[in-house]
Parts: sequence; structure tokens; C-alpha cells
Amino acid sequence: MPNTRKKKKAFTHNQLDKCPTGIKGFDQITEGGLPRNRTTLVCGSAGSGKTLLGIDFLIKGAANYNEPGIFMSFEETEDELYKDVASLSLDLQGLVSQKKILIEHVLLERRDIQESGEFNLEGLFIRLEHAIDAIGAKRVVIDSIESLFAGLTNTGILRLEIKRLFRWLKNKRVTAIVTGEPGHDSYTRHGLEEYLSDCIILLDNRVNQEIAIRRIRVIKYRGSNHGTNEYPFVIDKNGLSVIPITSAGLDQPGTSKRVSTGIPSLDKMLQGGGFTKGSTILFSGTAGTGKTSLAAAFAVERCKRGERCLFLSYEESSGQLIQNMSSIDIHLAPLVKKGLLRIESTRPSFFGLEMHLLDLYKTIEDFKPQSVIIDPLTSLIAEGSQREIQSMVTRMIDLLKSKGITGVFTSLVSSNAQNYTSGEVGVSSLIDTWLVVRELEEEEGKKRIRGLYIVKSRGMGHSSDVHKLVLSDDGINIVPMNAAEDPDQKKKVGKTEKEKMKLKSRELGIRA
Repeated sequence: MPNTRKKKKAFTHNQLDKCPTGIKGFDQITEGGLPRNRTTLVCGSAGSGKTLLGIDFLIKGAANYNEPGIFMSFEETEDELYKDVASLSLDLQGLVSQKKILIEHVLLERRDIQESGEFNLEGLFIRLEHAIDAIGAKRVVIDSIESLFAGLTNTGILRLEIKRLFRWLKNKRVTAIVTGEPGHDSYTRHGLEEYLSDCIILLDNRVNQEIAIRRIRVIKYRGSNHGTNEYPFVIDKNGLSVIPITSAGLDQPGTSKRVSTGIPSLDKMLQGGGFTKGSTILFSGTAGTGKTSLAAAFAVERCKRGERCLFLSYEESSGQLIQNMSSIDIHLAPLVKKGLLRIESTRPSFFGLEMHLLDLYKTIEDFKPQSVIIDPLTSLIAEGSQREIQSMVTRMIDLLKSKGITGVFTSLVSSNAQNYTSGEVGVSSLIDTWLVVRELEEEEGKKRIRGLYIVKSRGMGHSSDVHKLVLSDDGINIVPMNAAEDPDQKKKVGKTEKEKMKLKSRELGIRA
């Protein structure tokens, strides 16, 4: 036992020291950040976000970790960099005025690049050392290495000078980022930096079906575990944000707590008094069957109990949703005024899946809801491939479950679909409670009614019968198929009529 303890201590002592970047999600996939006091190569094509990642790294370091930084640019002046981040909420100019960040613009002339053996970086080292000592810098960004060695073609001198640069940065004990552009068969044009760097980050900006998609990947990380997948990242007003593909594991604790559906008759169908708290619920069905109405009833119930609810509407504006729901005695406006209900409406095609997911992350962090409704989930289908949609919805469900938030999704099924339990966007296995609403006909096509049944509900007993879903001026009511819509009327359905209803339900592929 004593030997085991010594080994554990030694292992902990030898673990790689890391420098947190402060960039949302990035420190998660790198298990702590960049290697401290070492050099990281950030490579990518034009417009991929290399310069912005470097600036964000310095700003987060100065503002959050009290680590001053140097930005050495060979391409853009100080004023140009200020303009680059003007549309973002990054206080670069303020931190420069406080001498927490120092911007060094180096203008290289043709005469500075000599092909003789006299070329060296001594002048650069002197200038960089003076800047580091002036503010006690702990972080350095050099943008970009191609500009520094643009006119140097002697491979021998190039290799020696790049080695000198990386060794000098390591000896100064600063955490450095060097940006570079990809070559034909290498991550940089020179192909040397990738072997000397302790960590390589690849940024990519591609266009898929007219929508720009950004990806980030950790190619190499000496002495550390790291995520090896491609991860989506976005650039918004707060800088960069990386979205890990699996944001939460399967380690959420179980609970027996229940939350009401907002419809007493539906609570009875779910023997136990409603949905499980923190679970995921799906209402699927064709257009006009009442999916949004069921979700809105749940939102009202949660808000009446003093909980916050977030309603993401992808098809209706907030005003239209409030107006439509008032016709069935569901009043959302007072709850919005109280601050218990937040309705956010946007078209899915306005931006990519990653931005939708990031907005959800940020809204949850800001609003802190106990329930989230997404109506409808299927509106996102056109914004990516089947795999991308599944990945996004999986991360969305992971996020909600990791925070104990009850999630309600609606899913639109085509009226031509043979299977009315389709439309779950390939994540039916992640759904805890699944209800289907659909159109039925009774009295031989003279009257259209809505039917509702429960496909599954994990961990609780539930009715397997088809029920009528009745929407009226008085609200929502769910009644058995063999009962009248008005509970005060004691009409009984005869045996012949009951058998006819069962037969019609079987013909429509529903268990009655």
C-alpha cells in the first residue's frame, strides 16, 4: 500500500502543467488548456479564425487569470486589430491601455530578409524580450510565422531559425501561440513547425449547403490526453466558443420526482402524476394535431408553480404563439411579463446548427430555466445531414439532462408517412416519454377527431389505449375513445359501436 501511494504521488507530480485559455469548450476538449510555458501551433486557411483565437487567448488570460500577454503581428497594425474585434465584446483596447496586453507590430522590409548566412532573429528576440519584461508577460502570440519567414528559401537556415524561435520562447517560460497557414501536404507551408510544436490546433472553415461551418481539431498534444474528433466552434460577439460533441456522460442520477403535464386527464394516463422531472418528452404527429398546444399547457403549469420555462419557437413568432394559445384558454402573456416564461423565435435557416446549440447553452446559462420546450425539433432537419442533426440533438439532450432540466420537444410527421411514430430525428432511444397525436375519423368519415396515445414512458406505468384529444375554448381535455367529450353527459357507447371503433383504429395501425 505505501508503494502504491508513492507511485500515485509521483504520477500527479509529473502531470503536464496546463494554461487555461478561458475559451468556452476549448479547455474541455484539451483537458485543461494549452501546455504551459510551451509553444502551440494554430494553423488554418484564411478566415478560419487563427488571429481571433490568439487575441481571445490573450484577453481571457489578462482579464480572468491575471496573465499579461504580447501580441506580435507581422501583418496588421494596432489600429487594424482594434477594428477587427470592434464588432465583438472583447475589450482589447481597454486591456492595452491598462498595460495588460502589449501589441507589437513588426514591419518587415525586403532588405531585412537576406539569403546569406547572416539572416537571424536577434533583432526580433531583443524586441520581444523587451516587451515581455515591460509588462511581465506570461502569454505570447506570434501572427504569423509565414510572414516572418516569407522571403527565406534556404531550407537549412529556415530550419535553424525556427528551432531557435521555439527554443527561445520555451526558455522565456511563456505560453506561446504561433499561427500558420496550411501547405499542400503539411499543416504549415514550411512543414517544420509541426514537428517542433508541443501542440497543434487545426481550424477549418467550410461551406455545406450554403451554410458556413467552422471546425476545430487537436492534431497533436505532447504528454496529454485530448479529444481527437472534429468539434464545431462558432465566433460570436463574445469571441470563440467550442462545442464538444458529447457535453455530458451517462452519469445523471435517477429521480422519482414528477412534474404535472398541465392537463389533469393526461396526468392520469401517466400513472404517477405526470412526467419524470429532468426527463425528455417528445410529442410527435402531423400538422394541426395539437403538439404545440400540449407543450404550451406544460409551460403554463410549470410557470404557475414558480418555475422558469424557456420556449424556443422555430415556426411562430412570440406574438403569434401567444395569440393562438389564448384561443384554447392558455394565456402566456402574463407569464412572460412576470419573467417566468421566455419565448424566443427564430428561423432555423438564419444560421447553422452550431449557433443554435450555442444560443441554447448561453440562454440556459443566463435565464436558468427548469424546463425547456423546442417547437418543432424537425425544423432543424434541413440545416444539416442526418448525422449532424443526431449529433446536435444528442448534445442538446445531454445539456438538459446534465442540468436537471425537463425537456419537451415537438416533432412534425408528414401526413403521407406510413409510420406515425416517425419524425423523431433518429433519437427516439434518448427520449424518456413519447406521445403521438394524430388525426382519426369517426362516424364513417363525417367527423375528424384527434387521437393521442403513449408510445413509451420509462420508469412508470402508463395507459396503452388511444384517447381523444379535445381542444376547445375551455382548454385541453383528454377522454377515452368510448366516452363523450362532455364528461357531464352520461352517454354510453354500445357494444357494436365500441367494436366498430376498435376495428377502425386497427385499420389505421393504432392500438386501441
